[in-house]
Amino acid sequence: MKTPTQKKCLWGIFSLLLIMFSGWTAYSEQGGVIQIYKNANAPFDNEKNLDTVIALPKDTVLVRAPYHEGRFWTETRKEKMQRFKCSQCHNNKPVSVAKAAEIAHGDIRLNHGSPDKPLSCYTCHNKEERDFLVTEAGTKIDMDHSYQMCGQCHFRQKKDWVGGAHGKRLSYWAGQRVVTNCASCHNPHSPRFEKRWPVTYSPPFIK
Repeated sequence: MKTPTQKKCLWGIFSLLLIMFSGWTAYSEQGGVIQIYKNANAPFDNEKNLDTVIALPKDTVLVRAPYHEGRFWTETRKEKMQRFKCSQCHNNKPVSVAKAAEIAHGDIRLNHGSPDKPLSCYTCHNKEERDFLVTEAGTKIDMDHSYQMCGQCHFRQKKDWVGGAHGKRLSYWAGQRVVTNCASCHNPHSPRFEKRWPVTYSPPFIK
């Protein structure tokens, strides 16, 4: 005669086998957590299944940078810029408003570059097409892909950003990831973070 402990063990084994041969297969094939995990780590020829499980956040753009894991996305910038499109004002038409430049850009303080080689507006902004950025080599860059502009000088940070070690992740821990753009955290005109006191503090240890 079996003891109560032996009966519990047999019942546990029976329950496990029942789950494995019935519920497990049905659950995974019907879009459960197991299937979601498999879809999230599936190769890119299976992206249609992944997109039906978790949709990409709005206002994202596919990053134009080589990445050994495939592809990833970053948030767009243009709809967050208050004065875009720049060509609405910079259109070679006469300006009738007094001190228009000060009104439009008086809040910008350019503190970018080294003291012996400070940056100017046209270091990054395309003088001919104001809605775009431009590299040192003269390559035109869309504002949504400003990381390409930053990466020509801050190449180490860009390498870490592409690999996932720099910047904030917005979505997808497994599969297609979405990260913040450089200018989402850094003011492009003054990118260095100012020193500040911490928001919280550690209370004194009380014995």
